[in-house]
Amino acid sequence: MAVKFSVAVRNAIVDTIETITGPSPRLIFYTGTPPANTSAAATGTIIATMVLPADWLTDASAGVKTLNGTWSTTASATGTIGYYRIYDSTVTTCHEQGNVTISGGGGDITLDNVNAANGQTITMLTKTYTAGGS
Repeated sequence: MAVKFSVAVRNAIVDTIETITGPSPRLIFYTGTPPANTSAAATGTIIATMVLPADWLTDASAGVKTLNGTWSTTASATGTIGYYRIYDSTVTTCHEQGNVTISGGGGDITLDNVNAANGQTITMLTKTYTAGGS
């Protein structure tokens, strides 16, 4: 039998992501594929960096958290975005990494366009955290 959690526990699980990462984390988009884990050095070229708001995710509801608002940034380099990393506000600790696709591509983050040109606006469309055990 699979473990099942109450909605309160599932909400607490996903709310912890924002608590541990802290306010105003940095979201950095890179070319290439993600490293083996968040402790490994980043690879590829940095295409863009976003300073996320202090309250960057919605409050959990039914074990789900999503973006709190719409986020855009300007590319600082040209290339195809392949993955992202979310760091604390000092860019000291990487707390998360995942793949990036355009809308409908199934990425951990979806963007309006993954082929960035220097100076182009990049808009993040979706990012969702869902706790298991429902």
